[in-house]
Amino acid sequence: MANEKFTSYMAQALELAREAEKTGEVPVGAVIVHDQKIVGRGHNLTRTQNDPSAHAEMVAIRDAARHLGTDRLENCDLWVTLEPCTMCAGAIAHARIHRLYYAASDPKGGAVDSGVRFFNAPTCHHRPEIYAGIDEMESAALLHSFFANRREKSGN
Repeated sequence: MANEKFTSYMAQALELAREAEKTGEVPVGAVIVHDQKIVGRGHNLTRTQNDPSAHAEMVAIRDAARHLGTDRLENCDLWVTLEPCTMCAGAIAHARIHRLYYAASDPKGGAVDSGVRFFNAPTCHHRPEIYAGIDEMESAALLHSFFANRREKSGN
């Protein structure tokens, strides 16, 4: 039963990533779960909103905080289709997210298990439990396809 929930929550994040792709956004989606209910949803909106901070995680965190009426998401889990960047890792720490589940690693921009490894820094005041690689192949394929199509359209 637990595996069904894992797949279900990441499946919801992947569906949001597909929505982002349809609008020309990098296909990343995120959901926040509290008491086994999705309380926050988001997908990349950086181009749509002309907002460099509108990453899927940030949109979902804002949505969950509004929904729950608090800036502390201590009993919440974040499910995201791509390893969070430094900005998003910082927001995860400030929101006190309990668990982070992510699908695909991001060697170029990730900051959890790649790059700066934000949560391992001595100045990081909160570290969520981290689970990587859930539905990794599906998320990675979606991202690879998106960027391949983009390169093809630009002639590079």
